[in-house]
Amino acid sequence: MVSQQILSQLSAAISDTPAPIYQRVKQAIITQIRTGVWQPHQRVPSESELVNELGVSRMTINRALRELTSEGFLIRMQGVGTFVAEAKVYTPMLEVHNIADEIAERGHRHSSKILLCEARPANGDQAMQLGITRGQEMFYSQIVHYENDLPVQIEERCVNPLTAPDYLREVFNHNTPYDYLIKVAPLTAGEHRVEAVSASETQSRYLQLKEHEPCLVIHRRTWSGNQVVTSARLIYPGSRYQLFGRFTSHG
Repeated sequence: MVSQQILSQLSAAISDTPAPIYQRVKQAIITQIRTGVWQPHQRVPSESELVNELGVSRMTINRALRELTSEGFLIRMQGVGTFVAEAKVYTPMLEVHNIADEIAERGHRHSSKILLCEARPANGDQAMQLGITRGQEMFYSQIVHYENDLPVQIEERCVNPLTAPDYLREVFNHNTPYDYLIKVAPLTAGEHRVEAVSASETQSRYLQLKEHEPCLVIHRRTWSGNQVVTSARLIYPGSRYQLFGRFTSHG
């Protein structure tokens, strides 16, 4: 049985905004979760309890809980109840940020391990991505990023030496690629492509994935002026990360 205190908290959190009631119920629950009032794995009120406490229809409550479940805020277990889901951290999909800053903003500690950082000739695909000729020297790095010692991203990056000539030295001096690149080749344009993939054995090992756990991959290219600066693959553990993007419609 959910305590009366939890029900009272939710009732008090529903504002008098003109939004549809199911949206107000959703926002009140999200607020309880994001402010830490409702903790991960905590049981939340049932449909019947919410109907009785809030004085709204079962259809309204059902829609709010169903949407919150599909959006990852709740987990509904048949015959057991509804619970607060374990929060996934997210990375902005439509923006370019420093992963070290993202982790710091969550109040956590960032660290990284360089797997590779070297000059090498570009193969055909890499040359096309960077806008250089096949066989031309480029810089390549592979770095694992950690959040509180838990691996959260493998960063595989090809860099155009014409735009970032000191890239290898700077990365070896423990600057993140973002820190250096944003200084020497200010971002003017970028593109993203996102896909879900099965992790390779090596990726599973570096990201400490469970068997058959998928990955989320962002393929990203960035420009400074009319030159491509970098082409990167950012690989995230699918169970611990979600991608987030927001856009404004002008139509």
